[in-house]
Amino acid sequence: MSKKAELEAALKEAMKANDTVRKNTVRGALAAVKEAEVAKRGELDDAAVISILQKELKSRQEAMAEGEKASRPDLVEAAKHEAGLLEAFLPAGLSAAEIEAIVTAAIAESGASAPSDMGKVMKLVLPQVQGRADGGQVSALVKAKLQG
Repeated sequence: MSKKAELEAALKEAMKANDTVRKNTVRGALAAVKEAEVAKRGELDDAAVISILQKELKSRQEAMAEGEKASRPDLVEAAKHEAGLLEAFLPAGLSAAEIEAIVTAAIAESGASAPSDMGKVMKLVLPQVQGRADGGQVSALVKAKLQG
């Protein structure tokens, strides 16, 4: 089942269960997917849908940070709940050890030895971790390994 089909099925379940928060969260994610499809003028593959879901999740995380800054625990809790609902549709994340193993293998494969070779390494690493690890975290790890 494609990710879009999973979202549509979850929306139907939420509507049947009369779960307003889940319904609105999934409906918003589906709207973002459909908007991207209209812009592309065609169906999106699972990787593109996952990318959109990650953007939606990141916006919820930013909302949590803003809520904490504004001392609004109600907003933080709502954003946290929505983030949890969205995480259910994303693939399982990689552990730090798994990311480190992928980075180490990519450095060996590319023959990189200096920070100036970071682009070569990232080109090999990003397709393997896309959707399962934070790009900033991966980038920092590659930079640290190349600097010694």
